[in-house]
Parts: sequence; C-alpha cells; structure tokens
Amino acid sequence: MPDAELLPIVGPRCGALRVRDAQHNWRIMYRVDDDAVVIVEIYAKKTRKIPGEVIARCKERLKRYDAAVSG
Repeated sequence: MPDAELLPIVGPRCGALRVRDAQHNWRIMYRVDDDAVVIVEIYAKKTRKIPGEVIARCKERLKRYDAAVSG
C-alpha cells in the first residue's frame, strides 16, 4: 500500500503517493479537484527531500492546466 502525504507547498488539495517496487521508490504528485484527480509528476525518489525543480515544475503544470480548463 502506498504512503500518502499532503503537499501544501505545491498548492491546495495537492499531495504525493510514495510507491515502492523492487528497484525504485516512486513519488506520484497529484491534485484532487472537484471533477478529477490531476497527476502532475511521477519520478523516482532518490532523496528524502523533494527537489526544488520538481516543485517548480508541478506548480507550473498546475498553472497551465488551470488556464486551459478555465479558458
């Protein structure tokens, strides 16, 4: 079963699942909206801290998604 955590640093309603397989620890970054669960990023987790570039990329993707949905 994956471990879940909230990630308010990325944005409201955002979180991450940590999933382990035989070779990697994966992190699945997501946001829960009223009508969808938006998968923002999936990457192999190599350190305890989320890299700053991953957080920035997630914020930018969510900004573009929100603009496309509302536009």
